[in-house]
Amino acid sequence: MSATEAWERYASNARPRRRVNAAGASTWLNWTQYPDHGPNESVLGELAGRRVLELGSGSGSNLAHLGTLGAICTGVDLAPSRTRTATTEWGHLLGLEFVTADAVVFLTDTAESFDVVYSIFGAVWFTDPVILLPLVRKRMRPGGVFVFSHLPAMEVCVTSSRTVNKWNYPAQQWEQMLTATGFAASTTIIPSPVGNKVGTLLVRASAV
Repeated sequence: MSATEAWERYASNARPRRRVNAAGASTWLNWTQYPDHGPNESVLGELAGRRVLELGSGSGSNLAHLGTLGAICTGVDLAPSRTRTATTEWGHLLGLEFVTADAVVFLTDTAESFDVVYSIFGAVWFTDPVILLPLVRKRMRPGGVFVFSHLPAMEVCVTSSRTVNKWNYPAQQWEQMLTATGFAASTTIIPSPVGNKVGTLLVRASAV
């Protein structure tokens, strides 16, 4: 099975996002696996007029929200069906582009640089960071911000399912790798809003 076929299978389990959130907004950014929970787009800093790249853009809902705030946005996803969904839903917005590509290939081939790169349970979680992080750093503009989230891990490990691998690094390991790649990084665990459920690891790094 090719990587594209694997991601199409993985994407087939995705459910459509709600039309509005609890606050009644039609676009919003959600960093965690829980609806209406966690920080908003302010984690990314100023957005108006800035070039933003999402790695693993899926249905495009998070990126579309940034587009409504004046960001110039590119979303990359390996599954063609997700690009089609995102383009159909959000392609009418100005300054918003969706591309079908592997994150590593896209970062290797593009000549563009970005003020913000982010990933929400996306390509950063599913790509070997030894390969990915230097490519992200190379495409960052001075002072650029790199932010991503995924499930927290208690130990360094790589887990596999029938279709994809996940790099489940704990916060300290991410900080060490990012520092070695030319970032100043900080991490936090966003607690679950529900009792003893698992929280969310949020990593924020600035290009230095």
